[in-house]
Amino acid sequence: MIGLDPGARAPTFDDPLEMLLACHGKILRQCDTLHKLAAHLKTDGCDMQARQAALGILRYFNTAGQFHHQDEEENLFPALRASTGDDPEQLDALLQRLLREHVVMLAAWNELRPTLLQLAEGMNARLDERLADKFINSYTMHIAVENSELLPIAARLLTPEQLRQIGMRMAERRGASMPGSL
Repeated sequence: MIGLDPGARAPTFDDPLEMLLACHGKILRQCDTLHKLAAHLKTDGCDMQARQAALGILRYFNTAGQFHHQDEEENLFPALRASTGDDPEQLDALLQRLLREHVVMLAAWNELRPTLLQLAEGMNARLDERLADKFINSYTMHIAVENSELLPIAARLLTPEQLRQIGMRMAERRGASMPGSL
């Protein structure tokens, strides 16, 4: 079973499934910050705290968040499709669902992003709470499915070599090196 031990070392690209799981935790924390930002703006407006929160959300979803989807779409999903699983139709249905959800989440991000840019620049922009809630709920439900279904399937089906390749691609995408690859 995949699970993070709070006392354990941070995951590395040597364990790409743990890395993806850790990214899910970071995404949920950024979603929580977005939720708090909406409430903060009502009471305090676009103060320095709001600007910093908006900047942090932007920084995460413009970089690591995009890398995360690429990790899944370009590396994890194709490796799973290439594996020999018990029920390829069920796996394909799950992967298609997750890909559709990625499209919905990206569209919501593209709608939220301009407002967050304004807030990060100190402009008193109105954050559409319905849109923010849609974004947060989409990610929350998506991550729940990936954590409970996708990652356990990947842990069961993927070979150590497939996982190593996925980890290498993830590291390359971020300009990082794999431990022991120097």
